[in-house]
Amino acid sequence: MSSTNNTADVINGTSQASGKVPRQTVDEQFLRDIFEIMVKDALRDGRDPHSKVIDWKHPHELEKILDLQIPESSTSKPVLLDICRQVVQYSVKTGHPHFFNQLWAGVDSYGLAGAWLTDALNSSQYTYEVAPVFTLMEKTVLSKMLSLIGFPDGDAIFCPGGSVSNMYGINLARFNSFPEVKTKGMQGLPNLCVLTSDKGHYSMKKGAAMLGLGIDNIIPVETDEIGRMKPEKLESTILDVTAQGRVPIMVNATAGTTVLGAYDPLNAIADICQKHGIWMHVDAAWGGGVLLSKKYRHLIAGLERLY
Repeated sequence: MSSTNNTADVINGTSQASGKVPRQTVDEQFLRDIFEIMVKDALRDGRDPHSKVIDWKHPHELEKILDLQIPESSTSKPVLLDICRQVVQYSVKTGHPHFFNQLWAGVDSYGLAGAWLTDALNSSQYTYEVAPVFTLMEKTVLSKMLSLIGFPDGDAIFCPGGSVSNMYGINLARFNSFPEVKTKGMQGLPNLCVLTSDKGHYSMKKGAAMLGLGIDNIIPVETDEIGRMKPEKLESTILDVTAQGRVPIMVNATAGTTVLGAYDPLNAIADICQKHGIWMHVDAAWGGGVLLSKKYRHLIAGLERLY
């Protein structure tokens, strides 16, 4: 038998020499089967307005339905496919027309295709050498976003969420006031504190705990009847903590509080920060999108005065 025919036989999923189906062909078929499950069960059926948003089960009941044990031996592909069907069946269908959430909804087909592409290539983005295309894409997207919001000469990174973004903000403010902290740590530094709206996000305390400042050093500032930080209370709080021997390294203003959606008066806060030489950070995880709106971007006026 010629080598050409052998190649054709392998591509078609058989090998007359061994009688076995090549591993590559088996894996490709498994991926095709998974694809069919995702398209039919997760996307097509999951968007049917006559279906359920979720096939709800009590946790104890769902534990009995699902086989969540980790076996000692490998699991067959038919069993894996059944598991995938169950995962889809008992999960929330975020693409369903009756699903509503304040943070996300739906499945974008092009975004899903992008996720498949990045997962299939399975590269990391820490250097150009391992991800030449993706690092250039990242640079292009960030540059475009900076130009859209009016920071053409700015810099940016992608963050996994608002909590980590706020922690980065505290870290930058601390370095700005005490750059030696990068090499020597917190030893010898004064009692540092951060001022934030009493309606601000709890992630400020999380960040303070992780960075070694301590949650007791996140100082709340009084807000008005619609949840905005009061500038006069900010100034008096700065004077109070300074009199106590504390060193305020950052004021965290909020652009869109999680409950009331309030926007702190950024220009007034920036004036006070400039007067006292304090870093101003803005938590815009919830309301920063107004930067892209000509009608509402006035709500975040003063953001460009970050220190």
